[in-house]
Amino acid sequence: MDQLNGDLHMTNPNGSTTVHLATQSLATLAIHSDDPINSSTDVAPPLHVSTTFRYPHEPEKLQPEDKVDFANKMPGSPFASDSHVYSRLTAPNSSRLELLLNDILGAPCLTYSSGLAAFHALMVYLHPKVVAIGAGYHGCHGVLKIYQKLTGCKIVDLFDEGSWDDAGLGEGDVVHLETPVNPTGTAYNISHFADLAHKRGAILTVDATFAPPPLQDPFQWGADFVMHSGTKYFGGHSDMLCGVIAIGKHRRGYEKDFWGMFIERLHLGCVMGSMEGWLGVRSLRTLELRVMRQSENAGKLVAFLDDALNGRLDEDVVKTVQSTVAKIEHASLQKNDMAWLRRQMPNGFGPVFSFWMKSDVLAKNLPSKLKLFHHATSLGGVESLIEWRRMSDDTVEPSVCRVSVGVEGWEDLRDDLVAGLNALDRENL
Repeated sequence: MDQLNGDLHMTNPNGSTTVHLATQSLATLAIHSDDPINSSTDVAPPLHVSTTFRYPHEPEKLQPEDKVDFANKMPGSPFASDSHVYSRLTAPNSSRLELLLNDILGAPCLTYSSGLAAFHALMVYLHPKVVAIGAGYHGCHGVLKIYQKLTGCKIVDLFDEGSWDDAGLGEGDVVHLETPVNPTGTAYNISHFADLAHKRGAILTVDATFAPPPLQDPFQWGADFVMHSGTKYFGGHSDMLCGVIAIGKHRRGYEKDFWGMFIERLHLGCVMGSMEGWLGVRSLRTLELRVMRQSENAGKLVAFLDDALNGRLDEDVVKTVQSTVAKIEHASLQKNDMAWLRRQMPNGFGPVFSFWMKSDVLAKNLPSKLKLFHHATSLGGVESLIEWRRMSDDTVEPSVCRVSVGVEGWEDLRDDLVAGLNALDRENL
């Protein structure tokens, strides 16, 4: 490995040389950050399914597990192809995925079997006595209830500072912010919550699932740990489960945090499977292309619906939308917040939004009237989804439909949505 003129020249195991420019783009990083561990001549990364790996043949190279000094290894540095022992510790495909994520998120990353497994691992490692959390994804609240049952921790309202102080939120406790938030796609000011947390000595964890790179970098605004349900946009094809924790390098002792979580993951056993790791690498190659297209499509659909609700379009479209839709929410509509929001999300406001129908019955029936939107839960795939949100989250009003926008032509999605709303209007439900 040589440093020449600010560029990193790395000799790969197969003898080729990879040049890492000091200022590579996200698109380039997503395709080439794993080159240093490309030990085969395959252009497409191979799938390794073995769970166990042979020890070195030479006795002098055998090193017992308790003698392995992870503290001297940089967090996020690549694992050599011959260093794997057992897949609960490391494995070729998931290690390759983590190497990509390190550069994409700008921080050392650990992958987990799901987003909730990642959140649970984070709580276990940080071991807070108080957690401040808002509404957001109901699954994280489920994890916290289990954690509370085991530890007796206090759970307080993210937006009620008085409850923080009453509970004694302070050093080592957690302020957990989800932004943009599920299911509405509206955003919160990360810097604001970082200030509130840090002045108490607390840790700010940010769930950035709804705004992956290149839309948002929570570390830039004060986050200490960032989590993603990689099932969504990192996977991007509705065919893999994955969770990710990224550890901010600005934290004093971040190396200890990384290896501490690494060892705890080994014992918790919440690792990704080899197939999922392989799918994740495939998916990250097109992350920027997908997310930018999805976010752009969502912005156009939201603007269209907002124009219709406010009478700025063709009379027939206005009548159809106003007869069926009560309101719509998305970060792009937070006009009073644009001073900080455009800095926090400079490349788009996210591919997910929600709207409230005029009645619960309309919300329940709308998905059946659409042809291009699959009625399904989850989000982040290349295909557009709509969900009558009550199907999976009983804390959400029954008139809410959540939309995850895909990469289709936005005009086709618009026309399908208008046709569906028009069908409901004609039926007088």
